[in-house]
Amino acid sequence: MSRNIRTFIAMALPLLAFAIGPSAAKAQSFTGNYPVLETQVKGGIAGNIKGANQNFCLVLTDDGNFGRPHSGTATLEGFNGGSLTGEFYVIGHNILVNFVVGSTTGEASSLVLFAPANASTGTIGTGILGLTGGVVSTGLATVGAKNGC
Repeated sequence: MSRNIRTFIAMALPLLAFAIGPSAAKAQSFTGNYPVLETQVKGGIAGNIKGANQNFCLVLTDDGNFGRPHSGTATLEGFNGGSLTGEFYVIGHNILVNFVVGSTTGEASSLVLFAPANASTGTIGTGILGLTGGVVSTGLATVGAKNGC
């Protein structure tokens, strides 16, 4: 009987150590910079204004300051020769990044990036980048590897 107990303990300890040890599947931080390539840009209400491809650098600080475990400030570098500041939220398996864009006419506009996100690896997939308000435009947003810009 004691031999069976020793055998059980010898088998159970490594399994227990594996179960409570650090895991690569635990949530990672989205803090870092990500290259964003916008393609297939269409503008205007009817979507008949073809836009050019654009490159941006998305900088995220994942500190949970916006009410979600993965949320924080966001900066989009390279927008109209400057940068935009906003916030991001990871909800489920998606990331929403929102920037307020000023206009010369006083209209409130936003630039929104919506894409799949994997909190266990800190990666962001291909999604949509859209400018709302004023002359709307949308495009495909291919988000590159973390710390790639």
